Order: sequence, then structure tokens, then C-alpha cells
Amino acid sequence: MPWWGWIVVGVVLLAGEMVANAQFYLVFLGVAAVGVGILTLAGIAGGIAMQWAIYGVLALVLLVGFRARVYGKLGSPGGPSPGYQDIVGETAIARSDIGPGALGRADLRGTTWMARNVGTGVLTEGTRAEVVRVSGLVIDVRRTE
Repeated sequence: MPWWGWIVVGVVLLAGEMVANAQFYLVFLGVAAVGVGILTLAGIAGGIAMQWAIYGVLALVLLVGFRARVYGKLGSPGGPSPGYQDIVGETAIARSDIGPGALGRADLRGTTWMARNVGTGVLTEGTRAEVVRVSGLVIDVRRTE
């Protein structure tokens, strides 16, 4: 692939991240493609097989080595999901028995959620539980007193 082809692919991947929040995967794949384009322009990358090999290694190193740290600083994973902060403190109803630390299902606002029991006792089916945290699509619940 010509050097400019790698640059175009890289820019498209970078732009794709802005359109479709891909949790920074596309950013590092795009940076790897731009890097291969620069190496190809400099005449260092070699033939197409070597370019793809460099791209694969560079993308893997960037994703494994840096993505979690950068996304952790900018995306704050593990924290409340945007738009769901207001359900913390509400009451969910367990749809099945959920042991301590286990995942199960709970109804909240007319929707069934994956629920993690963060309390010390078993939540039996029909038990009311308070939402204490939202982590992605999982709600952390504990028995309401």
C-alpha cells in the first residue's frame, strides 16, 4: 500500500472514534496506521507484507500498552455511566436469587438490568434492593433495610 494510503486509513479510523465512541480502540489503530504511513514514506517499512506486520505489532503494542491508561484518564471506566447517575439510590426488585458478589437480574424502572449483589446476604426473588452504583450496564445493589 502506498504511504498515503496508510495515512488515509489512519485518519479515517481517528475520525471514526469521534463519531462512534469506540472506547479509544480506533484511536490507537489509527495512530498505528499513520505510523506505518510515515515509516513507508521514509522507506523503512519495506514491502506490503512487512507493512502489515509492522501495523499489527504497532497496533498491538499501542492497544495493550497505552489504551487502558489513556482511556482510564479520559473515559473514567468503572464510574457511573453518563445519564444513569440519577438511578443510584432507587429501588430495584430481584428477579431471581442473587448470592453475595454474584450477578443476576433485577427490575428497575420497567427494565430488566444485570445486577451484582454487593451486600452480605442472598437477595431472594422479589426482594427489594437499593442501587448503590452503576458500572456500564450492571447495577450494584444491596438489600434495602
